Amino acid sequence: MRIGLFTDSYYPEINGVATSCFMLRRELLRRGHEVHVFAPRCRGWEEHAEPGVHYIASAPLVVLRDRNMGIPTPRFMVKTRRIPLDVVHTNSEFVLGYLGHHMAARLSCALVHTYHTAWEDYTYYVTHGHADETARKITRRYSKWWCNRFDRVIAPTGKTAGLLRKYGVSSPVDIIPSGMDIDRFLPERHDAGERVRLREACGVLPHERVLLYVGRMAQEKNLAQVMRAFALVHDRLPDVRFVLIGEGPMRSRLPELAASLGVAGAVNIVGPKPWEEIDRWYAVGDVFCSASHSETQGLTYVEAMAAGLCVCAVNDPCLDGVIEDGVSGILTADGDEALAHGLLRAFSQEGRDIAARASGYAKPFGAQHFAKRVEECYLRAIDERARQRHDL
Repeated sequence: MRIGLFTDSYYPEINGVATSCFMLRRELLRRGHEVHVFAPRCRGWEEHAEPGVHYIASAPLVVLRDRNMGIPTPRFMVKTRRIPLDVVHTNSEFVLGYLGHHMAARLSCALVHTYHTAWEDYTYYVTHGHADETARKITRRYSKWWCNRFDRVIAPTGKTAGLLRKYGVSSPVDIIPSGMDIDRFLPERHDAGERVRLREACGVLPHERVLLYVGRMAQEKNLAQVMRAFALVHDRLPDVRFVLIGEGPMRSRLPELAASLGVAGAVNIVGPKPWEEIDRWYAVGDVFCSASHSETQGLTYVEAMAAGLCVCAVNDPCLDGVIEDGVSGILTADGDEALAHGLLRAFSQEGRDIAARASGYAKPFGAQHFAKRVEECYLRAIDERARQRHDL
């Protein structure tokens, strides 16, 4: 098949959508398909340009300055006319999604969309708390309208599929968790010496244990709650340090929050790391924590499990089938005290036992299985499109 992946975020950016599209392209190429990626230019794109990856001129978004918006120029649109495709797979509901939809209409090819992001959880970037419920209603209606324009829709989890049905989406929905390269995160790939060096680079002392967060630093990730829970844990376990790796609009506010809670000396905000090295940085941690309710899947949970960390998370439907409390991780109720209690479990013998077997529970989320299921979705979409033409 000749496949076009259209996304607002792609390697070398580090986030769930970029990683999902990067892994999907790699595995589809291995399966013998011709794959073209269309994505906005981002920092460092020149160093990673390669055939089949089309970086489009871009500009920073007004409401999310750390994200870029693609700007398809007339010259680029002429270039796209020379690219034949059998299926268009959009991973964006905005500019790149419209570009993909435009190309699919011109080529009369199958059209598939992955709904990665529950946009109603991000409206505050525009409303800043004013008329937010109205904005959420608009995003729900827009999501319904958008998804109903496709032959098939991919939802990363049952949570997302249920959300789409609640919106009124009538297009066929396939639940396909995004895949990842499990083997690169396995703890045996990083020896004790490397772990010591990385921990030193993060400001961790030899006797300390590490609570780790890897991901976007933004309001929807609920990092303030994790920080408050950490402060409660630190009172009980003063040898635990909180290390945060990533970037985002909340990064500059976290030091002030840590200081107000009296734990500034036990918090290290490391900043972003290259995606190709991120598996090494998971080796810094003992326990991984997240309190986010905005995830549609949460790839970082699986990455942390694969790296042999005990994952402690506020329970959310996106974790159904991913984490079983007391078996493959620790799930808690929402709230500072509940999360702190979960973290104390994670740093106990129970957490160490979970960490020892965590990588085994991550294996079903491998990239090869992901690509095979997406390939099957493409074939269904192509077949359904062909039947519709025949019926006409």
